Amino acid sequence: MRLLLAEDEIELSNALVAVLKHNNYSVDPVYNGQDALDYLLNGNYDGAILDIMMPKMDGITVLKNVRKEGLSLPIILLTAKSEIDDRVTGLDAGADDYLTKPFSMKELMARIRAMTRRQTPTSDSILTFGDLSLDRSTYQLSTASDAMRLGNKEYQMMEMLLANPGQVIPTEQFMEKIWGYDSEAELNVVWVYISYLRKKLTSLNSNVQIKATRGIGYSVEERHD
Repeated sequence: MRLLLAEDEIELSNALVAVLKHNNYSVDPVYNGQDALDYLLNGNYDGAILDIMMPKMDGITVLKNVRKEGLSLPIILLTAKSEIDDRVTGLDAGADDYLTKPFSMKELMARIRAMTRRQTPTSDSILTFGDLSLDRSTYQLSTASDAMRLGNKEYQMMEMLLANPGQVIPTEQFMEKIWGYDSEAELNVVWVYISYLRKKLTSLNSNVQIKATRGIGYSVEERHD
């Protein structure tokens, strides 16, 4: 799952990015409202966290512009202010939730999980395909006989594959969703992580395999021996 974080306090931004990545989110951090708007209008995000007080453009203006363009992704507003009027203004502008600084990281994570669940109400906590199961809460990939916990990017790739069985996911889509626009990684990093996942599927003795469609991308299918 890919999030945009717009927070101009560098230390707080760095801390939030570290926590989000630890919880298997991909994060693009920006530090002013104009960049936030540009990224949201040109990117493919599952959600956003916007500070209200930012240089160049405040978070509520960003939010209003995003909604004006018809984007419905869930958005949490952050602010140091605690007045009811600010909260109401943000919610009326189309925010899904509102968090006042200072806040605990646990509370922020809970709010993110809640807003993304509301965005995708049919999303199950466990994805299954063939003999394979992926637990979205523990990041554990398992068959009836064995299980292992996936790393951050491995988990995100397997989640994308299992959520779209039989559908070829372009290599560029993996890059955009998991590594982000500003990543210096090259496209072949996707192949490297696909290789890791294939080895883990073999280790689990799964009947699910990752198929490469040359020049396009990857999909999962059941192997029938």
